Amino acid sequence: MWVVTVFEQQSFRIFEYHNQSEAKETLARYSENARLSYVA
Repeated sequence: MWVVTVFEQQSFRIFEYHNQSEAKETLARYSENARLSYVA
């Protein structure tokens, strides 16, 4: 599973995806404040 964590001012949001391409689309939208991870 691919996980995009978006860090905001005082909180964070987590988006979960089953394929890498969807996760990378989200990462592109929040690239300055986000991390992409893979969880087995």
